[in-house]
Amino acid sequence: MAANDGADPGPLSRGGIAPRPVFAVGAVLLGSFLANFDSRLTTVGLPDLRGAFSLGFDEGAWLSTAGIGSQIFIAPAVAWLATVFGLRRVLGIPSLVYAVISFIIPFVHDFPALIALSIVHGLLLGTFVPATLMIVFRNLPIRWWLPAIAIYAIRVGFALDTSTSLVGFYVDHLGWQWLYWQGVVIAPLMGLMVYQGTPSEPVNHDLLRHADWGGMVLLGASVSMIYAGLDQGNRLDWLESGTVMALITGGAVLFVGFLINESLVRQPWAHVNVLFSRNVGLSLILILLYTLTSLSNSSLVPNFLATIGLLRPEQSGLLLLTYGALPMFVLVPLSIWLLRHFDTRTVVVVGFACFAAANLWGTQLTHEWARADFVGIVLLQAIGQSLTLLPLIITLLSNSDPSRATAFAAYIQIMRLGGAEIGVALMGTWLRVREQIHSNYLGQYIATGDVDVVRMLKQLAGRFAAHGLGAAQARAVGTLAGFVQREANVLAYIDGFWLCFWLAITALGCVALLTRAPPGPFTPAPFGLAKSVLRKCGVAVT
Repeated sequence: MAANDGADPGPLSRGGIAPRPVFAVGAVLLGSFLANFDSRLTTVGLPDLRGAFSLGFDEGAWLSTAGIGSQIFIAPAVAWLATVFGLRRVLGIPSLVYAVISFIIPFVHDFPALIALSIVHGLLLGTFVPATLMIVFRNLPIRWWLPAIAIYAIRVGFALDTSTSLVGFYVDHLGWQWLYWQGVVIAPLMGLMVYQGTPSEPVNHDLLRHADWGGMVLLGASVSMIYAGLDQGNRLDWLESGTVMALITGGAVLFVGFLINESLVRQPWAHVNVLFSRNVGLSLILILLYTLTSLSNSSLVPNFLATIGLLRPEQSGLLLLTYGALPMFVLVPLSIWLLRHFDTRTVVVVGFACFAAANLWGTQLTHEWARADFVGIVLLQAIGQSLTLLPLIITLLSNSDPSRATAFAAYIQIMRLGGAEIGVALMGTWLRVREQIHSNYLGQYIATGDVDVVRMLKQLAGRFAAHGLGAAQARAVGTLAGFVQREANVLAYIDGFWLCFWLAITALGCVALLTRAPPGPFTPAPFGLAKSVLRKCGVAVT
């Protein structure tokens, strides 16, 4: 097994504890929000961007892939870059460049230039979340770790639940340009907080001299290419597309090259042996299952309301904001309190159980469901988001080797970005395929000349007769076909909820395989009756 002598020696910065921890936490909050909102920009706001930039459907799809794929390319290496160059250099100048590019993009209408700027925009954005997470461990006192990690963890659910409403607000009231221009305000503010909240650090010339640049490029390129292939697969029909097969095959070959590189170089950057711990491997799998299970909130609910309910983003976003995002202001402190006093496995079980219950509830939907019918589901999902990702990250950190911190962070970022975006792409394919299957099955029961079909067409034609007898029959046939498509879509969304339900059940099974983490800064402290019993038994508790 290759050595890793040049790894980061631990979580603390060479510059010491942050002089102003509040600013450091503020940087974490702003960076996390900005990264997650912009990741949703090309999903929720893509129809508006296509219209604003005069893009075709295919061009819009590549705009989305370029922005997110570039984030995936850079994110795994950010922890190493922050260790070598310091957080101020990794976040300070890039935040200003990001603000400039965010200001310029709305004025660009040449597609190649737009793609190029979107790639640079994504590369800079990909540094924000990993670098701000490094602030927590390198510059904050231990007592600040849990609340700061909670901000990092909960940003996913909060951004998913607020971005839909925010996109609608920008487009309807301020102008679509503010989808980008909010970064002009937030990014420099984040950079200022980084300078105020983190100490100055010298460049680590020893790590720089032994940099594994090949490993970083191979891992980033392989994962981003695989993502691009999966993201475009649904549009280009998977195996029928040479582009999709080239991206996926090329990404797989580069990943094999990365594994070979990490086995041969003297000081590997992210050797896979960091994953050989049982709890670490299971926790990464659980993070992947969390991202897939939470698709019921980020994808199924808003897409159902848009496709079947015909609601605009700001209309469905009000549901997610009110019952998904706002409850987190109560749920996050509750999650922190639970983790201070209960084993992380107990909290994770409750979180995944809430996801399972929400998805099982979703399997009962019909085309008559309106926005108010999803309130209970969104509330359960908010509880699941608050009680799942945070304890999983704490489990990972409690079982990780501090001497492999940068390698460990690389795989967390792959699961964070790659898992989520690949999950969205695969869910889109699942819904499309299931809709086609259900349309075929339903169509078998609608035969020309069937008594029920003839009666339904006569009823529909009678409704349209007042608007012209000649077109009444054609409109009746079109309306019946629309009913079939609507019901096929409803059945596809039910299958989507079933899929997320079984993913949550699988996650609960994986939680059962986790073992207790070794003692450390995140070890829970008993309270109340349990604390009294331990003291009487002579066990020291804090």
